Amino acid sequence: MQLTVETDERLCVTDITDRVADAVPAEATGLSLVFVEHTTAGVCLQEHERRLVGDIERYLADAVADEGWAHDELDGNADSHLRAMLVGNSVTLPVTDGTLDLGTWQSVLFVECDGPRTRRVTVRVV
Repeated sequence: MQLTVETDERLCVTDITDRVADAVPAEATGLSLVFVEHTTAGVCLQEHERRLVGDIERYLADAVADEGWAHDELDGNADSHLRAMLVGNSVTLPVTDGTLDLGTWQSVLFVECDGPRTRRVTVRVV
């Protein structure tokens, strides 16, 4: 199944846990792969708490300089590629009887590094 995620800022974190859970078939047991089909966005498993989300955004902004990269000569978004590389492009989640087996504070977070954009996220259960 494919999800569409709309973002409205260059660097932002969006909770997509409920949408991922809805994409898992009711009878499924196994592993759910959540995969971001872009090189300037990512996905991670982390707590969705307002202050922590701000910390994640600030960390990524501080960890990678906005300018000064060779790739910027091509399209000006090297920082977005590097930030997405830090986050990663997929997470694998256990599934039992159609339910994501997440810890109490775990959420699936989509991380936009080059927005605003419309993005695709693939959810597959194996």
